[in-house]
Amino acid sequence: MMGFIFAVCIFLLVIGTFTDLKTREVPDWVNYSGIFAGLGIRLIWSFYSFDWSFIIEGLFGFGVFFGMACAMFYLGQWGGGDAKMLMALGALLGLRFSLDSFAVGFVINLMIAGGLYGLVWSAVLAVLNHKRFFAEFCRYRDLQVKWRSLFLGFAVVLFVYAVFAASGFVRFLFFFCALMVPVMFYVLCAVRAVENACMYKKLKPSELTEGDWIAKDVVVKNRRICGPKDLGIDKKQIMQLVALKVQSVVVKTGIPFVPSFLIAFLLTLWIGNPLLLLL
Repeated sequence: MMGFIFAVCIFLLVIGTFTDLKTREVPDWVNYSGIFAGLGIRLIWSFYSFDWSFIIEGLFGFGVFFGMACAMFYLGQWGGGDAKMLMALGALLGLRFSLDSFAVGFVINLMIAGGLYGLVWSAVLAVLNHKRFFAEFCRYRDLQVKWRSLFLGFAVVLFVYAVFAASGFVRFLFFFCALMVPVMFYVLCAVRAVENACMYKKLKPSELTEGDWIAKDVVVKNRRICGPKDLGIDKKQIMQLVALKVQSVVVKTGIPFVPSFLIAFLLTLWIGNPLLLLL
């Protein structure tokens, strides 16, 4: 059964990756098909084998992944399509709390692959928009004087510990951390600069699609039509913008994250849970 489920997951992830890269959205039929297919296959197999653990694991996986997806969505890190795709994978893969569980390995690989994927995508955006990025990076860096002093102060403390450390390995570890702390400050500045300078664009209301993140409130005749608090614009709001002849709105484009789901899934098929390689 799991072989068939894995094939369904890859099929959905390939379609989701293609549409996410091309249009920055994943069709609802892809995600909802995954949810219903996952729970349906597991229910049928439970009846066939008289083993209800299959459907229980599916419901549990859907519930846990639903919570994770909602957290990422309401924190503004993922769009609705990304969140629904994770729910579908939860229903298909199921979940049991064990290090050798495929779903657990997938989540760990997703954290690793997603982080690296996000950094690479951000670096590409920074290069393509280098003038705006550099100006925003310098502006944001200069605003964070207190945080920069705190990071540098912590680095100095680590450096002093390194000088007086008795063990060679401990000395190397503290030296390394002392170097990395200031680097992390500038990485955080760079990430914020990419978000502020490279992930916003103006669109006409006719170019909007349901779920687009509106970055700034749109107010017409003292009436708010849409904005960041909506967590994605709906069809009614788009129609209102068109009817009111609003010229343009600022939209946050974000990063298409579904490709990182596919990468993490293939990594899990290949190496399993990376934590088990360390044990």
